[in-house]
Amino acid sequence: MSPSAEPARRTTTPSPAPGPSRRRVLGAATGAGLALAAGLPGTAAAADLPALGTFDVVVIGSGAAGMTAALTAARQGLSCVVVEKAATFGGSAARSGAGIWIPNNPVVLAAGVPDTPEKAAAYLAAVVGPEVSAERRQAFLDHGPAMISFVMANSPLRFRWMEGYSDYYPELPGGLPRGRSMEPDQLDGTVLGAELAHLNPPYMPVPAGMVVFSADYKWLTLAAVSAKGAAVAAACLARGTKAALLGQKPLTMGQSLAAGLRAGLLSAQVPVWLNSPLTDLYTEDGAVTGAVVTRNGTPGLVRARHGVIVGSGGFEHNAAMRARYQRQPIGTEWTVGAKENTGDGIRAGERAGAALDLMDDAWWGPAIPLPDQPYFCLAERTLPGGLLVDAAGARFVNEAAPYSDVVHTMYERNATAPDIPAWLIVDQNYRNRYLFKDVAPTFAFPDAWYTSGAAYKAWTLDALAAAIHVPAAALRATVSRFNGLALSGRDPDFHRGDSVYDHYYTDPAILPDSCLAPLWLAPFHAFRIVPGDLGTKGGLLTDARARVLRPDGSVIRGLYAAGNASAAVMGHSYAGAGSTIGPAMTFGYIAALDIASATAP
Repeated sequence: MSPSAEPARRTTTPSPAPGPSRRRVLGAATGAGLALAAGLPGTAAAADLPALGTFDVVVIGSGAAGMTAALTAARQGLSCVVVEKAATFGGSAARSGAGIWIPNNPVVLAAGVPDTPEKAAAYLAAVVGPEVSAERRQAFLDHGPAMISFVMANSPLRFRWMEGYSDYYPELPGGLPRGRSMEPDQLDGTVLGAELAHLNPPYMPVPAGMVVFSADYKWLTLAAVSAKGAAVAAACLARGTKAALLGQKPLTMGQSLAAGLRAGLLSAQVPVWLNSPLTDLYTEDGAVTGAVVTRNGTPGLVRARHGVIVGSGGFEHNAAMRARYQRQPIGTEWTVGAKENTGDGIRAGERAGAALDLMDDAWWGPAIPLPDQPYFCLAERTLPGGLLVDAAGARFVNEAAPYSDVVHTMYERNATAPDIPAWLIVDQNYRNRYLFKDVAPTFAFPDAWYTSGAAYKAWTLDALAAAIHVPAAALRATVSRFNGLALSGRDPDFHRGDSVYDHYYTDPAILPDSCLAPLWLAPFHAFRIVPGDLGTKGGLLTDARARVLRPDGSVIRGLYAAGNASAAVMGHSYAGAGSTIGPAMTFGYIAALDIASATAP
């Protein structure tokens, strides 16, 4: 593939949303057939199940979307219960870095971010394009700031601007080079008491004795070669020491977000039923009025007077659904989403007649399939001194581009120019300078990385090429070409370094371009790169009020959806760090407000 074939930065402009597509109609029809084949309880049979209680609102899932929805409903005076499949609360949000992308929110404005509603609307329209209705995009922009204010007023959560983490396409109209993203501030886990034991653990634990924010990892990666990196590492250790002396259990990132929302629910006296998976939705006269849930090992019916909000996550761990909707190769072993995310809420909504959309897509990112779990690459593929090559030993993408774009490129070209797996190639100079995952500079990687085929090492590029089965001459030529570009400080082939975003996870000490450095010091290293994801992004199609729609555009009364159980407001793109959690929380908030407004006297 020629360099010009790399996906362009999104520059589309909004247009009216299309009507229900054939894909959506067929999805709903297929779902109805699957329901019959599965022998699930029908409406009449479900009504005979043991009664588990009646609430104004039933929320499915205890991730960021579900807990925000439940907190909102409770503070609007509605009785509410959260039904959670897992033995823990927090879902994928608890595992995440918990970046939150919400333009014009009070936290970033107070920090001096020069945002305006006009900038945000122009940027989101340019990034997402016409695939998502202007009404849904505007609902997110209008309600997001109020949601953040509400959460801070009704929970112990506080937030910090992720200064310098640019929007993913800062050159587009309305894009902000210093970013709009924020993350949860440090939270003392003791506020949860015994409930802290039920918090879903993080994807990667914070180093012992340290308190680390997402924004710190940029500098921790450089701690061995950067004075600022060393200072940030010292600050993380000082925070950890202070918390220990105060007897605190410090939480940051997704752990802070999930714990803070759960603390809000405790204060609002909202029950969270763990180990209680959704079996199906319950309908009466065309409206969803409850949910069939397995509780204490027995199916039962929990009724909802005014609405059910599905926030049960995506289908990343459902192999059959991934095979049905997504491009190959695909599987469940490359995702870092919560293991319970098997599409239960999506399938239940489909059986209730819902339209589906964006089922082919996910919150993609290049990942290394390590033997214990996949590792989602952020800094590692962006730092100077590394490049990505395909099966032909050639570069094929801007390695520092937004992670979803890199995987979209992999899938788009794989059929004709195989790049799954691709290979991240680095030299020993790179390894001497930078943290890689949690392996310190100069330290050896675990033997299991090599025996599993996730990593290779060789003293020459020819030997490395033989190990990973790419043409040696092509790999040598690619590295030689790349080295020349790195020394010049420009990448006309794939434009690495042209965007401000490209420079976030890089090394400011490298000149003339912090993104680019030659590979020259043996041994050389290769890491297998596959299409990983943070979760799927397709699901139940909703309107601007988070109401679930049928293929003909009509509303399924009583049914709402938010988070990865719904089709993402970001469409096939990704506006900035936190484009998953920000909209998830916002549409959970919108759903609860809509229910409350309908019940107001």
